[in-house]
Amino acid sequence: MEPNYQQQTLMGATGMELVLALYDGAIRFLYRAAQCIEEQDVRGRRIAVSRALDILMYLQARLRPDLGGSTAQSLSDFYAAMFTLTLEASHYESIEQFHEIIASIRNVREAWVVVARNPDASRVLPRELRTKEELFSAPPPSSLNEEAVSSRWSA
Repeated sequence: MEPNYQQQTLMGATGMELVLALYDGAIRFLYRAAQCIEEQDVRGRRIAVSRALDILMYLQARLRPDLGGSTAQSLSDFYAAMFTLTLEASHYESIEQFHEIIASIRNVREAWVVVARNPDASRVLPRELRTKEELFSAPPPSSLNEEAVSSRWSA
């Protein structure tokens, strides 16, 4: 089976592009959940919410508090809050709450866009979100100075 266009695009993506793609996926599924409420499609809403929650859990599980420090903790808290609010929005079938969650996730996504402009940012990404080039070109995190590491995002 030959990979489709989207799969081929992701195979060539950098670690930061993969993080942004995860945020885009979460946003897309949250929009779908809101649409399902309008269409009174309970099954579709549950599937969309489940996929959005899977992405949030994946992002949270990949955080590196040893490298990201307080930033990683803030992101962990953010993902936990979005998880809880998403469950709540689904339970109450609140389109407005889904849109608030989407807005919050978009804000953090835009912060990642800013971080992606920093060439050293990929060094703090988890190994599974780095390309081969990023894995072999970046020095190991232990060789980075403490001050530089504490000021970076990590997910």
